[in-house]
Amino acid sequence: MRQGVPADQHGPPETGGTRAERGDAHRPRANVAGPAGHEVDVLLAAAVRKALGTTQAYGGAIHLHSRDRRSLVLTTVAGVPLSLLSPMRRIAVAGPLPAAVSYRTGRTVTLADTEDTMRRFPQLAVGMPYDFSSACVPIAADGHTFGVLTALWPASQHGVPDRARRHLRTIVNRLGAALAELEAGGHRIEAAGDTAVVELPTPAVAVTRVGLFDWNLATGRLAADDEMCELFGVAPADFDGRAVTLMGRIAPADLPEFRAAARAALDHGRVLATRVRVLERDGHAYPVELWGRVPATGPVGRSHLVGAVLDSRTGTAAAAAVERLRDGVFSLDPDGVVGYVNRSCELLLAARREDLIGHHPWDVLPWLADPVYEDRYRAAMLSQQPTAFLALRPPDTWLAFSLYPDAHGVTGRVVAAEPPPGGSAPIAEPPVLARPGIGSTYHLLQLASALTEAVSVKEVCRAVADQILPAFGGQQLAIYTVRDKRLHLVSQTGYPDGFLDRFEGTPMGTRLPGVEALSSGTPIFFESVHQLSAAYPGIPLDEMRAWAFLPLIASGHPVGSCILGFDESRPFTSEERGLLTALGGFIAQALERARLYDAEFALARGLQQALLPHRLPRIESIRIAARYLPGTQGMEIGGDWYDAITTSCGACLVIGDVEGHNVGAAATMGQLRSAVRAFASGGAPPGEVLSRTNRLMVDLDPGLLASCCLLYLEPATGRACAARAGHLPPLVKHPDGHTEVLHLPGGPLLGIDNHAEFPVTELVLAPGSVLALYTDGLVEEPGSGIDEGIDRLRTTLAHAEAAGLDDLADQLLRDARRSAHRADDVALLLARYQPR
Repeated sequence: MRQGVPADQHGPPETGGTRAERGDAHRPRANVAGPAGHEVDVLLAAAVRKALGTTQAYGGAIHLHSRDRRSLVLTTVAGVPLSLLSPMRRIAVAGPLPAAVSYRTGRTVTLADTEDTMRRFPQLAVGMPYDFSSACVPIAADGHTFGVLTALWPASQHGVPDRARRHLRTIVNRLGAALAELEAGGHRIEAAGDTAVVELPTPAVAVTRVGLFDWNLATGRLAADDEMCELFGVAPADFDGRAVTLMGRIAPADLPEFRAAARAALDHGRVLATRVRVLERDGHAYPVELWGRVPATGPVGRSHLVGAVLDSRTGTAAAAAVERLRDGVFSLDPDGVVGYVNRSCELLLAARREDLIGHHPWDVLPWLADPVYEDRYRAAMLSQQPTAFLALRPPDTWLAFSLYPDAHGVTGRVVAAEPPPGGSAPIAEPPVLARPGIGSTYHLLQLASALTEAVSVKEVCRAVADQILPAFGGQQLAIYTVRDKRLHLVSQTGYPDGFLDRFEGTPMGTRLPGVEALSSGTPIFFESVHQLSAAYPGIPLDEMRAWAFLPLIASGHPVGSCILGFDESRPFTSEERGLLTALGGFIAQALERARLYDAEFALARGLQQALLPHRLPRIESIRIAARYLPGTQGMEIGGDWYDAITTSCGACLVIGDVEGHNVGAAATMGQLRSAVRAFASGGAPPGEVLSRTNRLMVDLDPGLLASCCLLYLEPATGRACAARAGHLPPLVKHPDGHTEVLHLPGGPLLGIDNHAEFPVTELVLAPGSVLALYTDGLVEEPGSGIDEGIDRLRTTLAHAEAAGLDDLADQLLRDARRSAHRADDVALLLARYQPR
């Protein structure tokens, strides 16, 4: 919705409009041209109003996907000021935020309170650390998702009501269908341009009544609207159109002043705020204000007076009542700007109201400049709960502030207070310094938190590309690191094929913006192609139109350069420059840490791989395949292992898992694998092998526990015997395709009880049967139980159609390979009994 276009024009009859956030030059709106674009704006505004009206939510927002579908962009908002939603203005579709998850999965995501948010979406809790409930519902139709509608409520122990969820789903279904219809007509539905701020109806309190009139002084005729008649105590149907009729309702003592005002209007062309008293039907007089002017385009001569009569008794009485209070009272609009202060508030704050009105209090009063005070206002607005705090007005006056919010702003109360314990010492007047907004700080922390979860260079680059780049609306990203005094590309996104080849190995000292930003330690911003070309004539260009070159410096050490490209010319605000500069430092620290991790991890992973079998034995009538998949998260290595051992009676299949993810776990795994191999090769039955291994582990006392499953298989008969030590049950797929979980009785984990026993179970496999032994990394999934994961694996194995055992192993690991957030290692051992 464009700035200044009413949100409800040609739309639903609800009251309201829009306003654009002051000072924001980059505001997204639905990118549809012409009448269809206006229709989309109206649809979005109506959907948000409907959502708030039917669910009792205090705030709502709609994100639409960007053109490249890598970002969700805030397009419409109501009930919450844009200034508080900086972490939500652009959301990476691949990011771990509720709206992104809802968009990707097509599911409703609800959060009950701060604790729920912190547990499930810690990045959101970092960016918006306030107590509220929320629901994110995807807007979709015909298999296409356009965006997400988000609704906010004050936090409660019951979370989001079920009824509210149903209402929201109904609203987004209708909205999705309407958008799909427009898209089918050739209109592209995506975010670009302004963010529409939908004004909500204010409480219906009649503060001022206005009556309009047109008075022909030459004839004495007066045209008055119904409100004008009511103000003068005359029923509109009974008004005879004569000025003297209404003049008869004016208090006799005020008639001379009224006539003087009329003559002054004819002489000077207007009359301003002349106060007269009007008699009510019971004879009681009350004041009104008369405003009028002579029309410039009226008949020749000054004989007409048009104007208004204002009855502001309610507002005036309310203001007078508040002015009489000894407590300080003030009002903030939704963006935190002061709109009113009473006299007592002026005295308590030691500031004039003309200096306060129109400004943020923390910008005018240096002793409120600490971000904690602005944060209290943000907490009140986003939680919609009253809040209170103490502040010290220098040198020694303590004041207690109470904030009472609603969707239209905050009413504040301030009174003198006793000093808190330990807070009686006077302080000097703080200096007036420029400071970053608390919203910018939270946004920076939220984006930086994405880097804290990345441990390898690849993960750091992916976090920057998937979350930080979309947060600023960028289309291109290149990350270079310094090696041997040259810049080498480690990651790029969005560049044309081969475009960056010419810059590979660029020496330090070359006159290029990426090199000079790193050499000087100062970021360089170009807001247009003209600026870049003027500064670096002849530099190769692609389709980008604006750039940010960020130096990556960690602890004074140059790490590399980060280049962000934008497909449209754009100014970089001081807030954006500050955020990007700070993020450059975070990226540098993350890359430096990740490079060290990659080197150490390669060494540790090599050690672990060396402890696993290099090849599997060939045993008659038994085909064996194995897979090992390292975890994709975590700074350490795991203790999963598998083995296949040739024994005097056939094959011994082994799988196990040592707890922990470190070198100690890998070393213990190596010891256990060697012990099991030695005991099994000596001909001991499976139960005895586990008992001996258990005693060895108790004697070694590595401080770790381990699980293990051991299965002997005779090639000639298909007879098998198995024992378990706290490990997950194996699976068997029968020749007819039926697949079952072998719930074998077992003993405890290895390393707990020196005298533990491990029962042995015997079974017979039919020719063509397949055994599957695995570790928990293959079946664990956040949000679901381990039994559900085992059943998913059983179903996959049952329906798998593979030409060979290796293909079957790859199919079973397919989902695990796709996961970019798999914390645990995976070991899988398959054996098919296939006698000749």
